[in-house]
Amino acid sequence: MTDLNLLEHLETYLTENRKQRFNEVLLQRTKHFTVAAEDVYQLHNTSAVIRSCDVFGIQEINIIEETNTKRIDREIAMGAQKWVDLNRYNSVKDCILDLKQKGYQIVATTPHIHDCELHNFDITKKSCFFFGRETEGLSDEVLKNADSFLKIPMVGFTESLNISVSAAIILQHVTTKLRQSNLNWQLTETEIHEKKLDWISKTIKSYDEIVARFNS
Repeated sequence: MTDLNLLEHLETYLTENRKQRFNEVLLQRTKHFTVAAEDVYQLHNTSAVIRSCDVFGIQEINIIEETNTKRIDREIAMGAQKWVDLNRYNSVKDCILDLKQKGYQIVATTPHIHDCELHNFDITKKSCFFFGRETEGLSDEVLKNADSFLKIPMVGFTESLNISVSAAIILQHVTTKLRQSNLNWQLTETEIHEKKLDWISKTIKSYDEIVARFNS
């Protein structure tokens, strides 16, 4: 539970522009959709997906590291790793189990299975969009446990897109439709307070000392 008095005190250390920006961005954040990147090899791809999540208001991204351990490329992520929440998993099974317990349907993004094209996707369900490795695509584990399969329509000779491009296209489309809907897609008041406190902790110098003085 966030100490609202502490939060109010910490906000006095922010400029008015920064405080207003936090409030504006938080009103556009959502956990209705999330993303999972499965053992993506190229570092810049994971970093670019994180950047897209921030740009389109996705608060959480799930990174599965069964084989490849990720370091965030700060130049590509452009600081986005400060503003979105990274959930890391050592196995696909653990990630899928956790997401399903949180109420998400597993959406496998693949050009090879014709289930649902992007423009027909049902945005009403909480969904996690899974993106696979650059060469192999999604694992059999994800395909076996997927609740639906999503395809980006393509009319050229190339049958697939780069993972970061696919993520950006899908997220732009589904979040636009989400904001045009009547669904309750925004963060709760408690989540907004918690996230604002987290962002302030990453913004203010001497944060720990300020909090210690306040509590004393």
